Amino acid sequence: MILHTIRFTLKPNDRKDQVEVVFEQLRKCDREIKAVQYFCVGRDFGGEFEYGAMYAVKDIEGYREYMLSPIHRKADELGLPVVDNMISMDITDDEDPAIGDKIREIHSSRFQNDPALRNLVENLGSYEGSGAPEKL
Repeated sequence: MILHTIRFTLKPNDRKDQVEVVFEQLRKCDREIKAVQYFCVGRDFGGEFEYGAMYAVKDIEGYREYMLSPIHRKADELGLPVVDNMISMDITDDEDPAIGDKIREIHSSRFQNDPALRNLVENLGSYEGSGAPEKL
């Protein structure tokens, strides 16, 4: 199992009502990407972030399906322009010693093959974690 999590804050000048549009697209990831086993999208408590989302997938193939889905890409397109700061992380019980490299490779290929996505991420105030492209 791999749990992919993001936590984020909005840009100061963006309206909170935009969050529901982004949340609906994030929820669509669960409803329409078969690899997603379960998810949670909502407010974030106990830290510096306002909102978050978590997706559980069975294995690295499911992770790839989720990350490369056009539905996920649409969530990036809608959400990243209103995000200020973001972190991402992945937790897994997969015993493959190369699982971290495989996760990094999926993210790396996303940014190499989609300059518009990389541009969206480069315009964030900050982005750290497993999904962040190298050398932002």
